[in-house]
Amino acid sequence: MLAGAGSAFAQAPGAQKPITPAPAAPAPTTPAAKAAAAQPEKPVAEVEIAALILAGEEGTLSSQMAGRISAIKVGLGDGFKKGAALIEFDCSEQRAQLQAADAEYRGARETHLARLRLQALGAAGELEVTVAAAVADKARSQVSLRRSQLAYCSVASPFRGRVARLRVKSSESVQSGQPLIDVVNPSLLKAQIFVPAAWVVWLRPGTVLTIGANGQSFAAKVSKLNSRIDGVSQQLELEARIENGDGLVPGMIGVAVFNPPK
Repeated sequence: MLAGAGSAFAQAPGAQKPITPAPAAPAPTTPAAKAAAAQPEKPVAEVEIAALILAGEEGTLSSQMAGRISAIKVGLGDGFKKGAALIEFDCSEQRAQLQAADAEYRGARETHLARLRLQALGAAGELEVTVAAAVADKARSQVSLRRSQLAYCSVASPFRGRVARLRVKSSESVQSGQPLIDVVNPSLLKAQIFVPAAWVVWLRPGTVLTIGANGQSFAAKVSKLNSRIDGVSQQLELEARIENGDGLVPGMIGVAVFNPPK
């Protein structure tokens, strides 16, 4: 009876068969396989492209006059505020010319006023008064010219930033138009990136991306797209504005991570 009951129980409808566990996958044996297994898998949609970190504001300041440099008030890497004097010239001659022009203007103005008084007394004609007025106006324009030239004696910073390169030395004589100093604003950073030309169909200003450099990640957005594609490389140049670039320095090479649509 027990045997029959056991047989009936084994063949009862709805009874489940025992599940045999699947054999475990063999562990990687080669060094390359072990390294691949240890690295986390990257999303297939992400694309990494080299990016050059640039300053949002930068430029080379040149001399607007020929003369001798009397003082350089900043050094390599020094910071400065907007409008600060970076380089000064010896302008003794320009100041003397301004004083001479001002004296000439004062004399011409007094002559004009004297002619007006004589005209009121009937002792000077209209022509004399007109000529005296023209001479005074010419002398006044010379004062304005000398004053504007005197403003070239100091090279002021166009924005807040730091010195990237000094091209001259103190007491050195330079020519008009000669480069003097390179300045950058590292607080505003951008990335220059060259992407495949096919991306022009979906890339737009405001597209979000990530810039990786020095083991850190920085949020960025596309700010500008070139109006044409390079005919040789078939690449599109774009600029991305980095939101907070603390730890980045202009000139560094990073990696831009995009997520193209499928």
